[in-house]
Amino acid sequence: MGRRVTLKDIAAEVGLSPTAVSLVLNDRPCRVSKEKRDRIREVARARHYVPNQIARSLVSQQSHTFGLVIPNIESRFFSSLAHRLEVRCRRAGYAVFITNSDDAATNDAELASQLITRGIDGLFLVAGDELSPCASLLEAMRTTPVPYVMVDRSVEGLAGDRVAFDHEEGGYLATRYLIERGHERIACVANVERSNTGRARHAGYERALTEAGIKGDKSLVLQSDYSIAGGYAAGEALLETGATAVFASSDNIALGLLKYMRDHGMSVPDDMSLVSYDNSNADLLFETKLTSVAQDVDLLAERALAIMLARLQPGPADPVEELLDPVIVEGSSVHAA
Repeated sequence: MGRRVTLKDIAAEVGLSPTAVSLVLNDRPCRVSKEKRDRIREVARARHYVPNQIARSLVSQQSHTFGLVIPNIESRFFSSLAHRLEVRCRRAGYAVFITNSDDAATNDAELASQLITRGIDGLFLVAGDELSPCASLLEAMRTTPVPYVMVDRSVEGLAGDRVAFDHEEGGYLATRYLIERGHERIACVANVERSNTGRARHAGYERALTEAGIKGDKSLVLQSDYSIAGGYAAGEALLETGATAVFASSDNIALGLLKYMRDHGMSVPDDMSLVSYDNSNADLLFETKLTSVAQDVDLLAERALAIMLARLQPGPADPVEELLDPVIVEGSSVHAA
């Protein structure tokens, strides 16, 4: 590996000062003839000069980088969000450092601090989905010197910019869809024990039942984490409920339920109607196309970046909170009761 070419090297070759060379290469006004400008650019190209972004950052106080903390990079939803956000940031002239917290708030705090010490201009935080706020995360975010945007999830006790889909409304839409097709004994499989998101989606399920005059039944609410294995484990209890339909609060849970029913000689929707959540095309290996609550990930990324870029502008402003509307995308996993 050869030595990195510097502004001083180019300046020595063209017979000008490093400052003049820097001004030319950055297209800044300076008293340098066109002939000399062309010569500087020619030498820079020939010697494969690469600008030192760190040095530029020290002068401009901007690194043109953002940080992103996400809970699980293997999740279809979060990997899609990271991809869409990175592309939009790149088009806007920003690089993105992407980190994975394993859905733990203590990791959120550590990763946020590490990213900030690396000179990022702003932080996108998809926080761990824990029921109780983490003191170290609250402290890290309250004292951060850079703007941050909470994406998809909020942190209780933390005031700041936030954009997310309405999880409660999504649970309501899924359940109402089943009710409108004649189902009354509807199960809900959700992570209500350890997840604020799961509780919000379950609250939407309960609202739809109440609105329709259907009495709630605790035996129809089954616990699962957001995994295929969790959904599969809930399958046996689901079949014992006598439900004709089920709202699965994530695509992974729905996939687990589909596999359990297939393994036990049942089919969706002939033996059980099913509405899922996320619409991530995770069901492509199954014949049944899931009816699902969709969250437009591209819109979520677009709004998160717009909020961040607005926050980078000078001047005080109140925290922004945007709640986006999910929609039902129809598949073939629901039959009329």
